[in-house]
Amino acid sequence: MTALQIEAFVDAAAAALGLPLDPAHRPGVLRYFALAAAMAELVNGLPLGIVDEPAEAFAPIEPVTGPLPPARAMAQQ
Repeated sequence: MTALQIEAFVDAAAAALGLPLDPAHRPGVLRYFALAAAMAELVNGLPLGIVDEPAEAFAPIEPVTGPLPPARAMAQQ
């Protein structure tokens, strides 16, 4: 998305939601949406195969503390 497209999106979304956007907050909101758009472009640029499906559920796990088990240590190299 271009800067003008991001500005138009933010303005339209705020108006549609009836959300007043404080002028002091606008630069930060625009920066965030530019960042989110850049991340979305990376994800959308990945090719999907016929067997690729979205996950049914997200189940966060607790971070591992201490040394990693051998399989996980190798995966992170």
